[in-house]
Amino acid sequence: MLFRSDTNYVPVLDHGFVGLIDHMGSDSAVVQAARVSYGAGTKQVQDDRNLIRYLVRHEHTTPIEMCEVKFHLKLPIFVMRQLVRHRTASLNEYSARYSIMTDEFYIPELEQIQQQSSTNKQGREESDWGFEERRGVQHAFQRSFFNAYKEYEQLLGKDGTGLTRELSRSVLPVGGYTELYWKANLKNFLHMIRLRADSHAQWEIQEYANAMYNLAKPLFPEVCQAFEDYQQDCMRLSRMEISLIKRLVSIDKWNDLIDDQRSEDNVAKIYGLSKRELTEFKSKLGDRKSTRLNSSH
Repeated sequence: MLFRSDTNYVPVLDHGFVGLIDHMGSDSAVVQAARVSYGAGTKQVQDDRNLIRYLVRHEHTTPIEMCEVKFHLKLPIFVMRQLVRHRTASLNEYSARYSIMTDEFYIPELEQIQQQSSTNKQGREESDWGFEERRGVQHAFQRSFFNAYKEYEQLLGKDGTGLTRELSRSVLPVGGYTELYWKANLKNFLHMIRLRADSHAQWEIQEYANAMYNLAKPLFPEVCQAFEDYQQDCMRLSRMEISLIKRLVSIDKWNDLIDDQRSEDNVAKIYGLSKRELTEFKSKLGDRKSTRLNSSH
């Protein structure tokens, strides 16, 4: 299928694309589900925003599951195999048993041709390879793909009476492109994004995850902003790391900060926290009673 140029489709890699073709729900739908009520407008917009942020922050995800997104994807088979590991999604893929595969294959860009990482068995790292070496890798890809597809065509036969398609396809490499429809609820979609848009994921799947997220975010702006603030752009700390941080945090410096800014409300405003978030932050540091960290703790 040719790439569609409408605004819901964006190109990815050399021959691929991501298209957002359908969705269900909105930020308001999440709020309604959380309140188990009907209709919008019963609360102020700011209250809706705070509720969404509370749900995401505390992983109360059932209301978020009420929304869905559906994508049309064209991607290399090895990228698709990473996507299908998210088993909570529903998908339907182009059938190579029924249809003939195209001769489109993924050729990495020069800057993505890197050597095996010395510290990560499933990663890559920068190399000092020059232009000619990288071009040589591209040519090796092209030769391999050309020969594989030529064998595929010969097995099929010119008149279509050769080897069955379901067996002929087995000679094709995983660099070939496939298409599929992929649908998930918003909670599981964001979980996929958190893993596949991460810098530790393979670069190619990162490109698809970022394209999918950028198409979906305008539909759920408050949920996505809360996702970025509380999940995507944060980090998880172990019990031991938390204990160490508590030892490193100076109680006196905390109280000095409060005194310097004149109130906890000002501190919360400066750092983009709600009053409730500031209270929760202090609890994480060990203060669950007073409004100021107690130096006797």
